[in-house]
Amino acid sequence: MRKPELLAPAGDLEKLVMAIRYGADAVYIGGREFGLRAAAGNFDLSEMNRGIKFAHDHGAKVYVTVNIFAHNRHLSSLPEYLQKLAELGVDAILVSDPGIFAAAREVVPGLPVHISTQANITNWASVKFWTDQGAERIVLARELSIEEITEIKAKTNIELEAFIHGAMCISYSGRCLLSNFMTGRSANLGECTQPCRWKYSIVEEKRPGQYFPVEEDSLGSYVFNSRDLCMIEHIPELVKAGIDSFKIEGRMKSVHYVATVIGAYREALDTYYANPDTYTFDSRWMDEIHKVSHREYTTGFFFGKENMRGEKTDTSNYRRDYDFIGIVREYIAEEGKAVIEQRNRFEVGDLLEITGPETRVFYQKVDSLSDAEGNAIDIAPHPQQIVTMPVDNPVKPLDMLRREKSGKPD
Repeated sequence: MRKPELLAPAGDLEKLVMAIRYGADAVYIGGREFGLRAAAGNFDLSEMNRGIKFAHDHGAKVYVTVNIFAHNRHLSSLPEYLQKLAELGVDAILVSDPGIFAAAREVVPGLPVHISTQANITNWASVKFWTDQGAERIVLARELSIEEITEIKAKTNIELEAFIHGAMCISYSGRCLLSNFMTGRSANLGECTQPCRWKYSIVEEKRPGQYFPVEEDSLGSYVFNSRDLCMIEHIPELVKAGIDSFKIEGRMKSVHYVATVIGAYREALDTYYANPDTYTFDSRWMDEIHKVSHREYTTGFFFGKENMRGEKTDTSNYRRDYDFIGIVREYIAEEGKAVIEQRNRFEVGDLLEITGPETRVFYQKVDSLSDAEGNAIDIAPHPQQIVTMPVDNPVKPLDMLRREKSGKPD
């Protein structure tokens, strides 16, 4: 069996580095235009160049999203942008608009094109169509079951990519009109305001000001609000379906999210391939997945519509059981100390959890702290403050520190 690619989101350069260091085989990123995540950090061409070099130096690939549904005004600057992407050495672009696809074939015929999930490909005939046009990979619609994906794989000869983890959208394959209608910001141009996460009630025309709940909740209902997809417990089924690339959603998510989720899926996937016949799921992986900010999890459409209960009607809030505290920048072995770049306030007496790509999770009580000048401090309150603290075990650069909300481990 060919091991599937583990594909990570990278909203900015730091997330790209963390994704690859925590085990991603490839990342997908967006430039400052033509992508569907306008609110992500995104990359200018200089940052993109640095990110591509880092990825290639570490044996990883970089795919760039060019997946807006273009209007006339977008087309004039498109050829130059595509040429620049090719010159930078991106490994592929993601496209959903046939006009952008045609432009890419004409302007940069040697640049591989992947068809975005926004193209809502749900059957093998559509896969064959795009294969005949010259596409090299299809990102399947989220609405497909494992059974349907298996049939598509059997009847086609092209790489298949599928989302296996992350936020889901009420709209078909993410092609939402709510945002544009309600706020004037188009989701199909990357400017979604996520009105699907808002609370809704019904108002009867002759009873203005009287709000009736959509369901039983007397305060209204988040009827459009989706749970998050999570398939880490189903690696064997995904592999056997023939999916070539396991895609994680989340270019707007945090560094902590990217590193933690990628790390868990990396270990699960590698464990399965080490010996598929004796593979058993390790609950530690799900424990890790629960430590990132998330909505309640679902398996989406993978096991058929009868098993799909994807909405979360009582709240649109995320679960945040852990705070992301900081990142290790250096380990001073002779002193047994770690140099930390702080991301959330912490203080002497806190109990922290430290983990990394090569560092097994351990708990560390903060016995003392010192600032960048070596002065003793009790609290690290400033964003990205550099502090030093003793650690009981060796750590490595890019290891993460986090704190359970209660301040104590289970």
